[in-house]
Amino acid sequence: MALEQDQVRNIAELCRLQIDDAQIAEYQNNLSNILGLVDQLAAVDTSDVAPMAHPLDAVQRLRTDQVTEENQREHFQQIAPATERGHYLVPRVVE
Repeated sequence: MALEQDQVRNIAELCRLQIDDAQIAEYQNNLSNILGLVDQLAAVDTSDVAPMAHPLDAVQRLRTDQVTEENQREHFQQIAPATERGHYLVPRVVE
């Protein structure tokens, strides 16, 4: 499908793009090529292709659920500015 220069200007206006008149021919060619590719894809017979529920019908490999680091809570709370009963105290932000 070939676009006319007026159509390219109209598309640019709808997209709120400012295109110089010197670039219209390049955009006309590029957009026409894209629309030609879309026409080519639309012409492919997909009647025998079963639709997929999801394009990535794959099972994720999961790691084993095991503890890999030791608990350092006491160490981190010792260097914190303020703690109370195992919680970090922070300054009040909302009055």
